[in-house]
Amino acid sequence: MAGRSDKPGKPATPRVEDSELFPFKLDDISVEPPPTKRARRSAPATSKDKPHYHDHRARLRQRFSEAGPAALAEYELLELYLFRTIPRQDTKPLAKALLAKFGTLDAVLAAPVQRIAEVNGAGPAVAQDLKVVQALLERASKAELKQRTVVSSWSQLLNYCRMSMAHEPREQFRVLFLDVKNQLIADEILNEGTIDHAPVYPREVARRALELSAAAVILVHNHPSGDPKPSAADLAITREIVAAANAVSVKVHDHLVIGRNGAESFKSLGCFNADRACSRHRC
Repeated sequence: MAGRSDKPGKPATPRVEDSELFPFKLDDISVEPPPTKRARRSAPATSKDKPHYHDHRARLRQRFSEAGPAALAEYELLELYLFRTIPRQDTKPLAKALLAKFGTLDAVLAAPVQRIAEVNGAGPAVAQDLKVVQALLERASKAELKQRTVVSSWSQLLNYCRMSMAHEPREQFRVLFLDVKNQLIADEILNEGTIDHAPVYPREVARRALELSAAAVILVHNHPSGDPKPSAADLAITREIVAAANAVSVKVHDHLVIGRNGAESFKSLGCFNADRACSRHRC
């Protein structure tokens, strides 16, 4: 229709198209769609993005595999082991700090959990893993002693005792019970005392030897001070234990004193033999 009239008798008003009021085309306006979110793609990692210790770990592992443990320093062996406990951190500073605090690798393994935790970067997991290594080494050494004659494997015996006792903070008195072939039946701590004294009862040594059907014993105790030189009290208790053991036909082969600075044998010092203690008091 061209137009329409609201009232009768009036001319119709011409119709106005929308295009006349807005003389432009909507199609001429270019409307861009809203930007869509695109998944972010991370740039490929480069060697510069990797922590500096990654390549060092690979080189250390390769050197261990190709040249063996002798090619690594003590701190490097410890560092290599700590890779498994601390996978996302440089372990060289911690390895060096542990050795600086305790002095040697065996002292690190033997250190109490509380003292290991005092080292910066060494938490409970590190302390526990180090104690697991110590336990494995001790168990392996004991297994070897059980398969060999103890008296003929003297260096092995000393190594085992030092590993077990040299770094203990308190004095321990232990006894190695042997059969007629001088092979190890049992290794038992009969008493644990203070930093300079571990009381032991001679009758308990004799009684336990009978219970285990032991033919001989080796006495061992440690000096937390580090000095393995026998004291007058060590000599006195040895006399009493020898007398009690002789009464039940059990031989006392020797008495070892273990310290961080070495080990002493009553027998090698001329202070002890299998029949009587302190035959020559040169200790």
